[in-house]
Amino acid sequence: MIQSLYRLFIELTNRKWSSELLKRFAQSSASRKVIPSFARVYNINLGEMEKGLHEYESLHDFFVRRLKPGARIVTDEGAEVVSPVDAVLEDIGPVESIHQITVKGKVYSIAEMLGSKEAAEAYAGGTYLVLYLSPSHYHRIHSPVTGRIIKQWTLGTRSYPVNSLGLKYGKSTLAKNYRTITEMEYGRGRLAVVKVGAMFVNSIETVHAGDWLQKGEEMAYFSFGSTVVLLFEKNTLKLPNTLRLPLPVRMGEKLGE
Repeated sequence: MIQSLYRLFIELTNRKWSSELLKRFAQSSASRKVIPSFARVYNINLGEMEKGLHEYESLHDFFVRRLKPGARIVTDEGAEVVSPVDAVLEDIGPVESIHQITVKGKVYSIAEMLGSKEAAEAYAGGTYLVLYLSPSHYHRIHSPVTGRIIKQWTLGTRSYPVNSLGLKYGKSTLAKNYRTITEMEYGRGRLAVVKVGAMFVNSIETVHAGDWLQKGEEMAYFSFGSTVVLLFEKNTLKLPNTLRLPLPVRMGEKLGE
């Protein structure tokens, strides 16, 4: 019953017109007035921002803010995989041989997430990580490894909530939402960085140039709270035994090796 009501509410509110209204307001100069309240409600760390609070031209400008140089330290260790975002690490688990993962008790198809069985085959038996970004987080996405981009593509048209309620009551949000997939080759294998759009604003902007990324280099940003799913090939990621989920992480922190 709860699941049905939740989905009905989302379907009624997640329409093109509502998304467009929110987008227009967030990008307008009028939205500057809500920036101080937004920063206070979400407890934004003002000391690490690139600019002062009143220098941002709109709520959108503030939302996609950059950080001061040195605000995040990325390790130079070649074997370490770092978090690509400031987020909450919501789930970790195996990619089953039938191209499925189970997140918050719900089964997702990796083949559907990536768009084909052929794309999913590389990650059968591998490992997935789900990183959720709330409105309070820094929303730029950085490379978790040093490597070469071998393919990048976009799927989906609409987006549904990717927070805890969305993962619990939504319908295949991680596999159906608007999403941009970046597949990379690095020293120990291949990984997919799946950037999943959030409700209302399907905006994932790619900012990197060329096909080579250094670990910690900026690759894209979200225009609203969202999720990153990392997919690793079999036997290419070793995780620490001390992880306790959900776990807050910062961009550049070690996730595994």
